[in-house]
Amino acid sequence: MSSGLRTRALDAELNARTLIPGHDLVWIVLDTLRYDVARDLLAAGRTPFLASLLPEGWEARHTPGNFTYAAHQAFFAGFLPTPLGPGPHPRLFAARFPGSETTADTTCVFDAPDLPAGLAAQAYRTICVGGVGFFNQLSPLGSVIPGLFAESYWSPELGVTAPDSTRSQVELATELLAQSSPAERVFLFMNVSALHQPNRHYLPGASEDSVESHAAALEYVDAQLEPLFRAVQARGRALCVVCADHGTAYGEDGLYGHRHNHSVVTTVPYAEFVLEG
Repeated sequence: MSSGLRTRALDAELNARTLIPGHDLVWIVLDTLRYDVARDLLAAGRTPFLASLLPEGWEARHTPGNFTYAAHQAFFAGFLPTPLGPGPHPRLFAARFPGSETTADTTCVFDAPDLPAGLAAQAYRTICVGGVGFFNQLSPLGSVIPGLFAESYWSPELGVTAPDSTRSQVELATELLAQSSPAERVFLFMNVSALHQPNRHYLPGASEDSVESHAAALEYVDAQLEPLFRAVQARGRALCVVCADHGTAYGEDGLYGHRHNHSVVTTVPYAEFVLEG
């Protein structure tokens, strides 16, 4: 499948400092997505839209946190999933602090404690479309991450128990993008909830979550994303990051869920590219 969207793959020498503030930033976290599932489904042709965006496939990286809250706190300080192999690995973004060994001339450095605040200081409209419970704003804890953004959105229709959550998230995000003029820079962050448990409703007849229902959830997500990226492209050029925050276990070595450091939790799929306007 070819989506017709024009992307330019980026390498380790990407100069994020030259892309910000001239480009929108669109960051999609596929919450709980396992690298092995993402890789295998793309290779089998089961995620055709993501394949059209990622001609070189997914990159395996190590997450800085083994559950949503920890990973996102690291993300917004500039610690994205780390490439495998020897480092140091220059980072796309970094909060300025003395002694950083991964802040390079190509790093977009912000004088703020978090990326949304740093981009807001450069006149970005910062938008969070929430998904899993840490974004639901129903408690002080569930308000911490959304509180980093000027605009934060969550409802049960966007959450983990809603079978059509990704479609609802995409519809909301495209509506919000339409409210900004092409001259206004936007940081759109979306936490996609569908892959998180419970995901059995994506696999007909399933009575419990499994790797197979996790894979079926990814197929569902893939089928919903194209309108969002078309809306992004219509605005002009955007730096895009698509990744997972952590994976999850379905019985490997007797382990289930996450908040532990099994390789299926700590190894995540990652991609970065420029979407041409």
